[in-house]
Amino acid sequence: MIVLKAIRLDKVLPGIENWISGKMGKEFIIPPTFDLAKCYKDSTILTPLIFLLSPGSDPVADFLKFAKETESGKKYDSISLGQEQGVKASKMIKEATLRGGWVLLQNCHLAASWMPDLERIVEDLDENIHRDFRLWLTSMPTQSFPIS
Repeated sequence: MIVLKAIRLDKVLPGIENWISGKMGKEFIIPPTFDLAKCYKDSTILTPLIFLLSPGSDPVADFLKFAKETESGKKYDSISLGQEQGVKASKMIKEATLRGGWVLLQNCHLAASWMPDLERIVEDLDENIHRDFRLWLTSMPTQSFPIS
């Protein structure tokens, strides 16, 4: 591999994949398929589900398909965050915690100034909210997205 790196840098990754496949098995180089249903089952009313965006990804389509499959398609609200959308998003979350809906906040990275408010809202969620409530978030990797 060291010689391969010195001679053909572009062939290092395929070389590593071949080595891992030969020594450990092909299952160690194939990424697992994304299972939104399993993620949902692992979620709670207190923990948002977060889609980290990458160029070309479209988690909203997966979200809408899953909402339709679980018959939650009529009980979700969605908003793309940006300037002055934080107040609307807060209201959507509050209403959904009472009636049991889902809220999808898209592009959290565009609302950096509202992220501390979102963090406070999530921290204030408690066991007394509707059991069908879920908060879904999409964001590009950013420094302003709350770690908690």
